[in-house]
Amino acid sequence: QDTLIVWSEAENYDLALSFQEKAGCDEIWEKICQVQGKDPSVEVTQDLIESEEEHIEEMPETSPLIDLPTCELNKLEEIADLVTSVLSSPIRREKLALALENEGYIKKLLQLFQVCENLENTEGLHHLYEIIRGILFLNKATLFEVMFSDECIMDVVGCLEYDPSLAQPKRHREFLTKTAKFKEVIPITDSELRQKIHQTYRVQYIQDIILPTPSVFEENFLSTLTSFIFFNKVEIVSMLQVSGSGLFSQLVPCWKSAFCWGTRALKLLGGMDDLQVRSAATDIFSYLVEFSPSMVREFVMQEAQQSDDDILLINVVIEQMICDTDPELGGAVQLMGLLRTLIDPENMLATANKTEKSEFLNFFYNHCMHVLTAPLLANTSEDKCEKDAVVGSTKSNTICPDNYQTAQLLALILELLTFCVEHHTYHIKNYIMNKDLLRRVLVLMNSKHTFLALCALRFMRRIIGLKDEFYNRYITKGNLFEPVINALLDNGTRYNLLNSAVIELFEFIRVEDIKSLIAHIVENFYNALESIEYVQTFKGLKTKYEQEKDRQTQKLNSVPSILRSNRFRRDARALEEDEEMWFNEDEEEEGEAVVPPVEKSKQEDDFPDSYEKFMETKKAKESEDKENLPKRTSAGGFKFTFSHSASAANGANGANSKSVAAQTSPASSNGSSSKNATLTTAVTATKGSLVGLVDYPDDEDDDEEEETSPRKRPRLGS
Repeated sequence: QDTLIVWSEAENYDLALSFQEKAGCDEIWEKICQVQGKDPSVEVTQDLIESEEEHIEEMPETSPLIDLPTCELNKLEEIADLVTSVLSSPIRREKLALALENEGYIKKLLQLFQVCENLENTEGLHHLYEIIRGILFLNKATLFEVMFSDECIMDVVGCLEYDPSLAQPKRHREFLTKTAKFKEVIPITDSELRQKIHQTYRVQYIQDIILPTPSVFEENFLSTLTSFIFFNKVEIVSMLQVSGSGLFSQLVPCWKSAFCWGTRALKLLGGMDDLQVRSAATDIFSYLVEFSPSMVREFVMQEAQQSDDDILLINVVIEQMICDTDPELGGAVQLMGLLRTLIDPENMLATANKTEKSEFLNFFYNHCMHVLTAPLLANTSEDKCEKDAVVGSTKSNTICPDNYQTAQLLALILELLTFCVEHHTYHIKNYIMNKDLLRRVLVLMNSKHTFLALCALRFMRRIIGLKDEFYNRYITKGNLFEPVINALLDNGTRYNLLNSAVIELFEFIRVEDIKSLIAHIVENFYNALESIEYVQTFKGLKTKYEQEKDRQTQKLNSVPSILRSNRFRRDARALEEDEEMWFNEDEEEEGEAVVPPVEKSKQEDDFPDSYEKFMETKKAKESEDKENLPKRTSAGGFKFTFSHSASAANGANGANSKSVAAQTSPASSNGSSSKNATLTTAVTATKGSLVGLVDYPDDEDDDEEEETSPRKRPRLGS
């Protein structure tokens, strides 16, 4: 059916395979028809089975049933073959089930089981295993009622102990009768209720423990068994409700007591070395979160009014995650999943009086986020990286957490932060920009653990995937594509997952036509990337950039010259400041400002408004800078370089590596503010490489920021 393949199994049970494309559906359909020996041009190959199923509905009660062999020891092999053979045909399964039900055959088989076990007849016991397993796969509730009765169920379990594939039989009956103990939380005097509880436990044991994991084609054979267990549980709850035991009235205080104990236990576990006790407390907390995440959130917000941040429940959970001693961080993974549930807006309530999402996320980002990101910030700090830097390394940022367990922990934290980017709006945006978090995360692109580098890249990919211009401006102003491109070039000719993930990031930017990012990438990094030709991504970015540049030029030329004069033109930077001010005001209504206001520099006031004057300045700078090598300028400006080459990514000789230099011009010597100040990126090359220049007319305040800010712009390389 176009992109579907459907078929029927068992009683009123339909299944379907769904495909995204018709071509994939047709391919699998041909393979199925090849196995069936059918013509793939025919749309329906199940005519025979469908007609059989229709015949079942019309089959009169007097229709002849399957003739069962006499229930004797020497007939067990024949009975086993019969039961196994009917499983592939719905109509034969139906007939066999009716025959077994009408003749009381199951009880006779179980009597033979006792005989075989007394005689230690192993072959007969193996046949009985196949017979009882096959009867279960008939999927008939009427047969289950007989097999799971008090009279028969232990013998059924006994038959299933003798699996022919096992060297020794299992001891399931011994476990059910001696090891498993029935514990009454409250006294149960109703004998029927007790019997139903015992039956449900034993049937659940058969399904979960005794029966082997069913194959894809066998799963539907036990659907009625699952329903049998479910309706038993419903019946148990109903019987408890009418029994007058007072169970439900006792559950509320018990639940509150368990909740209080669980939270207190977790807090006490920080100094405990007993892994078993710690694991038990974690399990209790897991049950609490799964049962009612809203109750846990309400508790921790009330707790924050009375306790310090260090002893808040969520911070204790985060600390337990960070301090997990398991080399594989099994406990940390579990706790991370619980934290994810607690901060997931999808399960937060919104009522007329309050919004749980707003209240809890404000609490989490104010009191807990700093604890979660502490290991990440500690392992990507400049001091840490300098201490762990390898002598003689050519990388500008040396990764610190080379320890595998630390890398795993950072990967878990990044996974949670990526979840926050996807599901939390302004809260995580505030945090990322105020803490310059993306820059710290991208330090991990240099990790020797590829999985950690991929986690860092995934974090950036989620941010870019939002197509939020505030994020885009943060990325371009911080030059945060640099570590990603360095990682791509360092990866060389290896076509691995890291290579593919980086290419996909830039391909997404190209396909979605994110203009601000395209312009930044082409103007700053195209000379380092243009020789990567095994994909057309970067050439495509250049094409998009040039097309947009042509459109802007045409628009400019179509505007009358009087409108282009500075008398009628509003400064672009003023527009940018207004936009940033609007964003800050919007965020202050619900949280902190995303970006602290930047003090306006003298140069901003004197920025040349005239487009023609700027072009004259540009040409003069180009002729001057083409002759300059990447070194300190005589006027006191500075340059920084990175020695990564696209030719490395294409397998070229490292001697042909390119150097990318950016130069800022200081104020003019006459003491006035530099009206012609520009930030120029000069791309020089050795051994015949191309040379290009790109100007940044909008970043004049970088010079002043470099002089006033204690945190300098990161180097592009060493």
